[in-house]
Amino acid sequence: MGIVLNQSLKNTIITYIGFGIGAINTLYLYPIFLGATYYALTNYILSAANVIMPLFAIGMQNTLVKFYAQYQTEKERSQFLSFTVLFPLLMCIPLAIIGFFFFDDILAFVSKKNPVVKTFILLIPFTGLCMAYFEIFYAWARVHMHSVFGNFIKEVGLRLFSLITLIGVYYHWITVVQFVYVTAGIYLLALIVTMFYAFYIKRPVFQFVIPENVKDILVYTFYIILSGSVANLLLDGDKIMLNQYMKIENIAYYSVATYIALVISVPSRAMHQIVYPITAKLMHENKHDELNNLYKKTSINLQIVGGFVMLCIFVNINQLYELVPKDYSGGITVVFMIGLSKYFDLILGNNNAIIFNSKYYRAVLFLGVGLVVLTVVLNMIFIPLFGIIGSAFATLLSITCYSLAKLLFVVKRMHLYPFTKQTLYSIGITFVVFLLFYYWKFPINPLIAIGLKSILVTIVYVFINYKFVVSPEINQTLDKVMLKIKKNK
Repeated sequence: MGIVLNQSLKNTIITYIGFGIGAINTLYLYPIFLGATYYALTNYILSAANVIMPLFAIGMQNTLVKFYAQYQTEKERSQFLSFTVLFPLLMCIPLAIIGFFFFDDILAFVSKKNPVVKTFILLIPFTGLCMAYFEIFYAWARVHMHSVFGNFIKEVGLRLFSLITLIGVYYHWITVVQFVYVTAGIYLLALIVTMFYAFYIKRPVFQFVIPENVKDILVYTFYIILSGSVANLLLDGDKIMLNQYMKIENIAYYSVATYIALVISVPSRAMHQIVYPITAKLMHENKHDELNNLYKKTSINLQIVGGFVMLCIFVNINQLYELVPKDYSGGITVVFMIGLSKYFDLILGNNNAIIFNSKYYRAVLFLGVGLVVLTVVLNMIFIPLFGIIGSAFATLLSITCYSLAKLLFVVKRMHLYPFTKQTLYSIGITFVVFLLFYYWKFPINPLIAIGLKSILVTIVYVFINYKFVVSPEINQTLDKVMLKIKKNK
C-alpha cells in the first residue's frame, strides 16, 4: 500500500486544490460573470460531451490498464500502446457519418426547449473527442505508475484555465459567447499536454499491429463502452434531461448544487487513479487475500475521509448558500440527495476496479444499462413534478441501486468483502458529529462561520476516529505527521 498511499495522498491534495479553484468558479465567478444562461450552456456542453466520450474512447483507457500487464516483451507492449491510440480514430469514422446524416434531427431534439443550444452544438462532439484522448493518454501514464501529473492537469489545470478565462470575461477581453468556445479549446490544450507527457514517459513507436488477443480486447472494450456510458449518464444525464424539460438556467442552479456534493467523491477519484492498475495486477496474479485486504483498506479509508468531507459540507450548507445569488438557493436539498449517493458509492472502495478487471463484468454492465433506463424514466417522472429536486431524487435512487447491485455482485460471486465492524463505527461517528454541529449556527459572516465550524468538526471527528482506531493506516499517518511536527519544533 506504500505507492497507493503516496500517490493517493498527492492526488487527493491536487484534486482538492482543483476543487478549491472550481469552488471559486462555481460559487462566484460563473454565476456573477457569465450569468445563469451561459453558465448553464457551458455546463450542458461539457455534460453532453462527457456522456458521449466513452463512444469516442471506445473504452481504450480501461482496456489499456487491464491488458498492459499481460504483455511480457517490450515489443508487445509497444504494439499494444499503438493499438489503443490508433484504433479509436478508426471507430470515430462511423460516428461522424451517423452524426452527419442525422444532424438536423439531433439539433432539433436538443434545442427544442432551449434554442440557444443550436449555435454551439458542434462543440459537444469536439470536446467529447478531446476528453476521450485525454483519458487514453492519461491511462498510458498510469500503467507506468505515473498518475499525479495527469491528475494535476485534469483537476487543477482545467479549472485554473477556466478561472483565467472567466477573469477575461470580467475585463471584457472576451465575450460570454467566446468563453464557451475557449472552454472547448482548454480541453484540447489538456489533451496535447497530457499526450506529450505520456510520450515523455514512454516514447512511442507507432505501428498498427493487431494484438494476438484482439478478440478478448474487443469483447472487453465493448462492455467497457457500456460501463463508461452507464457511469457518465448517471453522472451527467440529469443535466441533459433538465435541458429537455426546463429552461436552461435551471441547469446552472442544479450544477452548483451537484458540484458541492461531488466534492465528497474527491478521495475516491484520487485513490482510484493508482489503485486501478494495482487491482488489475493482483487479479491477474490471482492474489485473492491481498485483493480482499486492499478492498477493505480502500473502503474504510475512503469512508473516513469522505465522511469528513461530507460532514463539512452538510453542517455548513446553509451558510455556503448565503454566498451565492438567491436564485440558486433551491439547490440545498439537491446537495443532500446527491451527497448521500456519493457517500454510499465512496464506501465501496475499489469496487469498480475489481468488477471491471474480473470475468464477471458483463453481467454487471448489462445491469447498469438497465439502471440508466431507470434513471431516464425516473427523471421523466420527477422533473415535471418537482424540477431540479425531482432530478436529484431520481439520481439518488438510481446511483444507490447501481452501487448496491455492484456490491452484492462482488460479495456473492467473488467472495470479497469491503465492510468490517469499523464500517459501522465510522457511520455512527459521522452521524453523531452531524447532529452535534448542523443546528449550531454562528451569527457572524458566513465565511468566518464556515471556517470556525469546520475547524471544530475537524478536531472532534479526527479525535474520535483516532481514539477508536477506526483505520490503523490513517492513525499511522497521523502519528508520522505528529512526529515530524515534534522534530521540527
